[in-house]
Amino acid sequence: MSSVTDSKMLRFANRVAVITGAGGGLGREYALLLASRGAAVIVNDLGGDTKGGGKSSAAADKVVQEIRDKGGRAVPNYDSVEDGEKIIETALKHFGRIDILVNNAGILRDRTIARTSDLDWDLVHRVHLRGSFLVSRAAWPHMKKQNFGRIIMTASAAGIYGNFGQTNYSAAKLGLAGMSNTLALEGRKYNIFCNTIAPVAISRMTEDIFPDEIKPLLKPVNVAPLVAYLCHEDSEETGDYLKSAVGSENVSMRFKVRWQRANGAVCLKSDQGITPESVRDNWEQITDFDESSNPSSVAESMTTILDSIRQAQSAPPPSGPPVTSDNPSDAVGHVLPTNNFEYTSRDVMLYNLGVGVSTQQSDYLKFLFELNQDFCVLPTFGVIPAFSALQSLLSGDVPGMNSINPARILHGEQFLEVVKPIPTSGTLRNEAVVTDVLDKKSGAVILMDINSYDENNDLILHNQFSTFAVGSGGFGGKRSSDKAVVTVKPPDRAPDASMSEKTSVDQAALYRLSGDYNPLHIDPSFAAMGGFGTPILHGLCSFGFSGRHVLKTFCDNDVSKFKAIKVRFSGVVLPGQTIQTDMWKEGNRIYFRSKVVETGKDCISGAYMDITEGSQLSQTSSSVGALKSDVVFTEIGKHLAADANLYKKVNGIIAYKITNGGSLAKTWTLDLKNPTGSVYEGNPKSAKADATVTIEDADFADIASGAKNAQSLFQSGKLKAAGNVMLLMKMGR
Repeated sequence: MSSVTDSKMLRFANRVAVITGAGGGLGREYALLLASRGAAVIVNDLGGDTKGGGKSSAAADKVVQEIRDKGGRAVPNYDSVEDGEKIIETALKHFGRIDILVNNAGILRDRTIARTSDLDWDLVHRVHLRGSFLVSRAAWPHMKKQNFGRIIMTASAAGIYGNFGQTNYSAAKLGLAGMSNTLALEGRKYNIFCNTIAPVAISRMTEDIFPDEIKPLLKPVNVAPLVAYLCHEDSEETGDYLKSAVGSENVSMRFKVRWQRANGAVCLKSDQGITPESVRDNWEQITDFDESSNPSSVAESMTTILDSIRQAQSAPPPSGPPVTSDNPSDAVGHVLPTNNFEYTSRDVMLYNLGVGVSTQQSDYLKFLFELNQDFCVLPTFGVIPAFSALQSLLSGDVPGMNSINPARILHGEQFLEVVKPIPTSGTLRNEAVVTDVLDKKSGAVILMDINSYDENNDLILHNQFSTFAVGSGGFGGKRSSDKAVVTVKPPDRAPDASMSEKTSVDQAALYRLSGDYNPLHIDPSFAAMGGFGTPILHGLCSFGFSGRHVLKTFCDNDVSKFKAIKVRFSGVVLPGQTIQTDMWKEGNRIYFRSKVVETGKDCISGAYMDITEGSQLSQTSSSVGALKSDVVFTEIGKHLAADANLYKKVNGIIAYKITNGGSLAKTWTLDLKNPTGSVYEGNPKSAKADATVTIEDADFADIASGAKNAQSLFQSGKLKAAGNVMLLMKMGR
């Protein structure tokens, strides 16, 4: 049927697709495109009008004939989506299987709520929501048996934002998004992926909505490629909500939509429980999106971004009158009992292993072999001696702290300064004081400074723990402190370097042997109470990974160059996931942010490490080992001077973000703003990039060799471009 002969194009040979509502508009375009790529298509259409009335076979028959005239395979089906079993039976009868289901059928019965009848409501929900459920349910066992399936739900922006006169339609469309998310969870292990699209295009249902001058710009044909990609076996997307808008044959837009959530506030007062007044008093914090997140699961949405809140949530809410009339402000200035921490080289090596040091790393001996002449302590080990002193905060002997529930204490931020080199063994004396207590209404922030001294009474370490006591706010205290070491935002530019490492599935079990025995990190049943299917990694373990990344990248693992580090714990890592640390160097301060590669969520933010004077970016900062693309850029540099036409043609700056295994490995700049031109590793120096390309290292090398086509990679999402993409077309790559 198709004239396309490129073997690298996405094909659907031996796949069978059911498209509901395929007699016209978007459904027709889906059917035509999938058939042109080799799929056998069931063209389902009841043949009714946009309000759900009438019935005709003409619409489905016409599309089937179009497909057959072009050499494709298709059969019609005229059943209502409420007869989902019959629709799927048509696929099985004619082609023996069902691989792809696009739930596209829909009607409109627009009314303001006062004028919406029961029938208006029921008909819209029966077609959009119930119909999609019935057809999906009928297809499910067959997809499960063959271990393959792709399902598309058709939603709308009205489902998220609402739309005047569409109470019934908006409710049904948002319901489809929720159903799709659940099917994505249930189907993943059977290789059944389900996604939701919200197309913006002219169809029978929308032709009266858009002005005439806009209609030529919203052609359904340009929405179909997104659906085709999501239905292909190469796509691993599932549980996504995507919007697709088109402008012309050459201009189209795709958007991935995520729910955004403010960090919110805990409105629980220890003496009153939750009251309307406590909600009112916390409203500013409840609605503050300056610090927000994008939860992607029920477990994530029902918990805060800190691991210890899972323990807090498992504790029962306070009831009855308070036992004491504690005021946490009374704790300010309280000096806790002196605490000694004794450790040996074994404890040092155990910690180093716990935060990811491996014998596969080139200089592991200095961290894992006690007889090595350079044997040393990772600087982030400095939190371990002080951690034991932190426990005394909850001893019950601290003024104003008697009514604070230990199970509702969160570790929010951490500051560590190494004043003198940490001995590889010995005894450190910890002296701790409650520096300040802040009233955040939903809880109390407790700042605790801990100094650690060696046997000679020399100050070795200074720690500041920032902890949050959930539900202990509202005591009339101050909201900020000049004694707090504050977090900072990274520079507003692309990272200077990135490093990523995959944690071990046993990482939490190993790290806890350094002293944090919280069962949340080892016991699945305890983790389940917090909404997790598996125990989670310690925040201070992620802290150790991130600290190592910065130390490796900018100090070549020279621990003597470390001065201080500050972080905010902002997300959860599961053992086995990959931690990527993005870094920015300005003077002797390295700003950094760490995220979980598999989810894209931050686990550490607002962070920085101060290093000693003169520390430079190490040669291994951008990546581990050479990349295939390095040779390509070297060759580009050789030919720049000889090709003056390239400068005249492009006259711009292009930044190439080269990834390796999904993580940023190197940044290259091609500067064609002057006749000589230049190519160099790193971010643009003379001005901002006019265009930015993000691509996997191997794919970029394949484009250069001619093994792969840039346009195909762009259409499949493997090549991402931003800015003035016309420059890339001028480049020819």
